[in-house]
Amino acid sequence: MTAADGSDVERSSLVLGQRLGSGGQGDVFALDGDAVLLKEYKNPSEVDGTELARLVDFRQSLPPSDRTRLDELAAWPLCRVVQQGRPVGFVMNAAPQWMTWVNGAGSRRLQEMQFLLRTAKPGWRQIVQPAPEQRRDLARSCAEAIAWFHAAGLVVGDISHANALWALFPNPAVYFLDCDGFRLAGSGAVLPQAATPDWNDPLAPSTEATVDTDAYKTALMVTRILTRDAYARPDESLSFVEGCLDDRREAAVRTLLAQAKGPRGTRPKPGEWSIALSERGTIKLNAVTRRPRPAVDRSMFDVVRDRKPIPLRKPAP
Repeated sequence: MTAADGSDVERSSLVLGQRLGSGGQGDVFALDGDAVLLKEYKNPSEVDGTELARLVDFRQSLPPSDRTRLDELAAWPLCRVVQQGRPVGFVMNAAPQWMTWVNGAGSRRLQEMQFLLRTAKPGWRQIVQPAPEQRRDLARSCAEAIAWFHAAGLVVGDISHANALWALFPNPAVYFLDCDGFRLAGSGAVLPQAATPDWNDPLAPSTEATVDTDAYKTALMVTRILTRDAYARPDESLSFVEGCLDDRREAAVRTLLAQAKGPRGTRPKPGEWSIALSERGTIKLNAVTRRPRPAVDRSMFDVVRDRKPIPLRKPAP
């Protein structure tokens, strides 16, 4: 099969491979030798087919360079899968192999964010843990990805350890899953908004998804990566993994943490976290001082003007 043009695909035309995963909303199956996957909804009646089509059309509308970038960052819906005209799922790319790991039993598993936020346990010691500077780069990559989504006019919604992968090679990078949970800014959702426990914005209902709730959850993600604490929040006294941050970066991060726990509308934007974690830092610019306006002698506008007729040149005979 192909989903190159985003056209709907009939469910009956698909030959399903192994079931790779199951969640609250749907099951994931291999297609075409695992190159692409099917997410099939458990309750299609809850699906807003128009909003799912908008996500497919969004990818198709991007210029090639941006489409490539989206595919690098996310398992985006490539096309809808329909049955008797009703959307029952969608096709997406499989996660890159470098975003996976092989457990002791020889099974390949997704390298989820939870393996980055907790101390390694015996069952997943095969996962190579990042060096401190790589951990910082992963936090920055996550913030940069969300900033890219926002710049493209998207709202992520459910940002959490459950729907993001990470890898160290070839470079520290992240990859987002469950992208039918995204929405175009100002549009509705494909499904009722999902919420992951312990990843909530305390100032918003769990059903709300906006750039502001994304901003708070970005702060949670960055904080939890840097502290290796799956439950850390900006309003707590935090200790970062040793060697993660130099003095300048730590000061910048703590300044943003103070903003992140503030009222809605004041949270740092994802791009601000990227700058704080970068090598260049920020430069504070002083506000420009306005020049005083010159005094105007308004009496000059009140005098009687002697406007004489303007002689016109006579036309040539």
